[in-house]
Amino acid sequence: MTPTATSREKPPKGEATRARILVRAAAAFRGLGFHDATMRDIAAAAGTQVGNLYYHFPAGKSDLLYECQRTALKLLLDGARRIAAGAGTAPAKLRALVAGHVRCLLVETGGSAAHLEFRALPPSRRATVARGRRAYETLVRRLVARGVEAGELRPVDAKLAALALLGALNGIVTWWRPEGDRSPEAIAASYADTLVGGMLP
Repeated sequence: MTPTATSREKPPKGEATRARILVRAAAAFRGLGFHDATMRDIAAAAGTQVGNLYYHFPAGKSDLLYECQRTALKLLLDGARRIAAGAGTAPAKLRALVAGHVRCLLVETGGSAAHLEFRALPPSRRATVARGRRAYETLVRRLVARGVEAGELRPVDAKLAALALLGALNGIVTWWRPEGDRSPEAIAASYADTLVGGMLP
């Protein structure tokens, strides 16, 4: 049950508090699964009271899921736009994008699979996230297409190549564990060798 306004403990305001809660929520989603993690679980992981969560995220898990996805998409889009606008060949840019994607998923958003729970979002927010996902996919497709046009990549289908690359990257969170023997950097390098290397002439 959502606490009433009078029962909520008023926490310090600021993005830092929200960011900390999101990271801890991502950890709870990773450990317990989005559907099984409760607001009490998330509060315990964040070291705070349930009322604090509702203060920052009034709709509870729905708000947390949306913010997890929105934050990850912003990081991915900002990084991809910088890479696309910079100097370098298409393979080099795609390798940088792979590294940024892995870093976003495993380091900056805590390795949570929350971004895979797209259909758990309310329809209005699902549409907002879908626009961001399409924008990111479009950037990747353009990088592949430009590489093909320049002769830096094999004549692959840009759309299918982009979908294959993104599907493989997003799937990392289903098996990765923080205590595992492969660092995010090692995973990024290996995936770049396989996914981008496989498109080289």
